[in-house]
Amino acid sequence: QVQLVESGGGLVQAGGSLRLSCAAAGRTFYSYTLGWFRQAPGKEREFVAHVTWNGGNTNYADSVKGRFTISRDNAKSMAYLQMNSLKPEDTAVYYCAAGLLNTMIATHYNYWGQGTQVTVSS
Repeated sequence: QVQLVESGGGLVQAGGSLRLSCAAAGRTFYSYTLGWFRQAPGKEREFVAHVTWNGGNTNYADSVKGRFTISRDNAKSMAYLQMNSLKPEDTAVYYCAAGLLNTMIATHYNYWGQGTQVTVSS
């Protein structure tokens, strides 16, 4: 069992940066792939990035590649999403998720946080 809590969202101007954090509770956190997803109003939840259990491999959606960086610190049971050069189209609720597969498919993740709102103004 893993409990996830996101933080760090907010309002930022286009071109700005935010760092999202995901705090995890659960003894087996280190064994899970950690993913970030987002959902804008009226749209389906979409994959943003994921990082494997040891941080050795990462994967990004094309829309954020080169702007966002995912990382994790297993010693602190934390995961992060550094978001630079933000665009208005990045506006969404961002969710942290944990699963056993290295996948971009949301339904393959077992545990989810409650989400944090990111709003990018033009």
